[in-house]
Amino acid sequence: MDVTLHLAQQPEADELLGRSPLAALVGMLLDQQIPMEWAFAGPYTIARRLGADDLDAHEIAAYDPEAFAALLSTKPAVHRYPGSMAKRVQQLCQYLVEHYDGDAAKVWEGAGTGAELLRRLKELPGFGTQKAQIFLALLGKQLGVDPKGWREAAGAYGEARSFRSVADITGPESLAKVRAHKQEMKAAAKAAKTSGG
Repeated sequence: MDVTLHLAQQPEADELLGRSPLAALVGMLLDQQIPMEWAFAGPYTIARRLGADDLDAHEIAAYDPEAFAALLSTKPAVHRYPGSMAKRVQQLCQYLVEHYDGDAAKVWEGAGTGAELLRRLKELPGFGTQKAQIFLALLGKQLGVDPKGWREAAGAYGEARSFRSVADITGPESLAKVRAHKQEMKAAAKAAKTSGG
């Protein structure tokens, strides 16, 4: 895995996401209730605060929980909810150590089908169906991980040129399209709620 992603919109952070399977997974985990760029810059910030050029699942899994929460809480905080997200990042890393020897890429290596890969992603702590489908679409669209049936397993996120999620962001222009799509979806959901539907 060594591609250029444009999710954090910061060259160093994006470079880490493109070469580090664990950084990409952690960025996806952090991507909730904060702007996407902030979430995907998180792995780079964590690595820098750990004094490393990449994340290490074994190190994070074994880190003192209070010290790790403090690491994420240091201003500027890695997330709006740094304490709970520190716990989630550690749970993810502990799971990877237990099931994949700490190697995040093993989650998708050897997955024979898109359905199998989706199942593996959904088993990760903090990855529900939607997050798993978005990450599967990111793997297929930008990271060259494309087992048979991956688009179907990723659902609407797997559609070509759909501009629904981070899987479709390749620069500022596509970022704007994804933002517009998300705003449309929020407005539609709000309208449905007020009309009683």
